[in-house]
Amino acid sequence: MLISATFVKISRLVSEALHKMDGKYLEITGSHVTARVLQTCVKWCSQSERDAIFEALQPDLLILSRKKYAVFLVKKLIKLATKKQFEWFISTLHGCVAKLLRHTIGASVVDCAYQRATQPQKRRVLLELYSTELQLFTDLTAQKTHSLLETISNLGLQKSSVLQYMTTVIHPILEKGIVEYPIVHTALLEYFTIADKTSASDVIRQLIPLLTQGSSIIDGDEPSAPELQNKMKAKKKRLPEPLLVQIMNTREGLKIGISCLKHGSVKDRKKIIKSLKGHIMKLALSDYGCILLISILSIVDDTKLVTKVVIQELAKHLKQLIFDKNGRRPLLQLLHPLCSSYLPPADLACLNYRVPSLISKDEAPESTTEVITENRVDVATNKEQDGSEGMHSANDSKKDPLQRRKELLMKSELAEALIQTCVENVGELLRTNFGKDVLQEIAVGGKDSVLEGMTDRIHSLHNAIASDAARPKTEDTEHAFDNYHSSRVIRKLVLESPAFAAILWKEALEGKCETWADGHSSKVAAAFLESSDSKVRKLAEPELKPLIDRGILKIPDHKAMGK
Repeated sequence: MLISATFVKISRLVSEALHKMDGKYLEITGSHVTARVLQTCVKWCSQSERDAIFEALQPDLLILSRKKYAVFLVKKLIKLATKKQFEWFISTLHGCVAKLLRHTIGASVVDCAYQRATQPQKRRVLLELYSTELQLFTDLTAQKTHSLLETISNLGLQKSSVLQYMTTVIHPILEKGIVEYPIVHTALLEYFTIADKTSASDVIRQLIPLLTQGSSIIDGDEPSAPELQNKMKAKKKRLPEPLLVQIMNTREGLKIGISCLKHGSVKDRKKIIKSLKGHIMKLALSDYGCILLISILSIVDDTKLVTKVVIQELAKHLKQLIFDKNGRRPLLQLLHPLCSSYLPPADLACLNYRVPSLISKDEAPESTTEVITENRVDVATNKEQDGSEGMHSANDSKKDPLQRRKELLMKSELAEALIQTCVENVGELLRTNFGKDVLQEIAVGGKDSVLEGMTDRIHSLHNAIASDAARPKTEDTEHAFDNYHSSRVIRKLVLESPAFAAILWKEALEGKCETWADGHSSKVAAAFLESSDSKVRKLAEPELKPLIDRGILKIPDHKAMGK
């Protein structure tokens, strides 16, 4: 009742304010204070009142899109517009998209419309950036494919003319530093598909300085008050967030970041990594930022710099990272590179993304630096291939990938900290969906025995897991053998690590197998007979075989003992 009364009061006040502003909307948008008042009224007014404001400002919306204060009102109207009003606005953008994207204020309006638009509407907006010829083919917006290369091929257009037009559109945008919007990222990625080596290299060179410095582009829903701006300038305690971090909110932005990392020079890569200092955790916990960190860990040869900027920051927050869906991925990349169990196909495709023209001609897809197979990445060690001066081809990381992983894990002492974190939180890690993955990879020594030399520490982790499994059942905590996640982790460890299997048998299962012969726990017991290690099977046979004969323990026939 109180909420309803408050809403009625707000509606009445908004209606009174709009009545006083009627006929003066255009004049009001030019003032910082009054523009904010009108923007608030648009948010809270009725649909009929909002329609009246839209109709009054309709002829001037494109002009207002370039105004410092009015731009926020325009974006609010776009977000709240009816389908018919929004379609009208998309139509008015025809012939103006490239011009607005070159305007530091107007670009945010195009981006706002682009993010709300349907796929056909997005296609119409993007065609403005590709070619004047393509703008004439209105039926292209209904096509399922959005590939510029396929469109050029289907229509028989000259790729060189499209490239020339896109170059005249993209370079002014880059010169203005307007590179934080998804529509720009999409256009750049399409540009890369048709660009020659020189054109692509020029764009990469322009992008890197822009992405590694703080943004000067207007962002947010409304401008800050002058007093607040002065306070922020006075403090200067926090470094401005580089655009590279800001664009990690879309897959297209991620591909742009990976392109710069892969095809930039050694000096460029150092600049990129240094710009991320203080922002590593934000990246690690985000959907796309963690993939950028994985790319850095996979291809940058300067492990001292990576350790200083990336690894040391991750090491301060290991527990938080291990339990987080995204945060664990950079750690898992070091333990088990590009494993399809931890990275979905779309993320693996991003990690394998390369600008076509910057791959050397004699470089077959199978021999590139990062060729994704089912659970690993193969890295070539060829010398730097032919390319633009100072630019990397996709396969010039010269350090052996296993050596790189060992340096990042062992020399940085990250491995020691990881093992200690797992030992201290073993019970919780075993029973959680995400935490169990890091625990399992460490317990088996990592892919390619990357943790070789830490046998004693891994042995201590085995003991910690076995000790947790050896605890008697209680009502407070679900037993490790009964829990869905932990039972499967322990089963995998029995199959993959004979050393762990021997410890677990002695600590938790010997003489107690009948207790664990059903439910999730039966999978743990059966794993001893499914092991490829004969010593593990012989260890369990005397106690498990009678349970099988009596029908108490069931395992698949093809994995029965004596195979």
